[in-house]
Amino acid sequence: MKKKIFRNYLELKSLKDFKEVKKPSENYFVELANPKDFQLNKFCYKNIGKNYHWTDRLVWTELDWIKYISNKKLSTYILKNKDEIAGYFELIFDKNTGEAEIAYFGILEEYFGKKLGGYLLSEAIKNSFNLGCQRVWVHTCSLDHKNALHNYQSRGMKIFKFETLIR
Repeated sequence: MKKKIFRNYLELKSLKDFKEVKKPSENYFVELANPKDFQLNKFCYKNIGKNYHWTDRLVWTELDWIKYISNKKLSTYILKNKDEIAGYFELIFDKNTGEAEIAYFGILEEYFGKKLGGYLLSEAIKNSFNLGCQRVWVHTCSLDHKNALHNYQSRGMKIFKFETLIR
């Protein structure tokens, strides 16, 4: 049976439209994954994406993962609770266009309900503009967490494109 999936593309072009959420407690912080580690990206992708039908990378080999994270435009940021991983986001920043894409974004299930989504997205947006972007964008769909679209819009992002997919 085919299913309709609704996909929204959102953008933020200025920090003046940004509505930041501060960290909910001093235990949480976001740090750049440096050096890059494909196992970290793979872990986050599999464990966060399992509930949201993130499947395209499940067939990737270690070489595919290494090639992906070796992209100089890609940065991975990890949300931590003290020393434990709580979530992550991947930014793809293109200096030529001045655009940053939030390619993947999410929180591990055991950290749901702790008001971390708004904080993590705020960090993704701030980091995008700190890299020098003039526009940060993301897409989300009806398969993602039920609060995803609301979170993006609450941070000041606006829908610039909408599509319906049949799968």
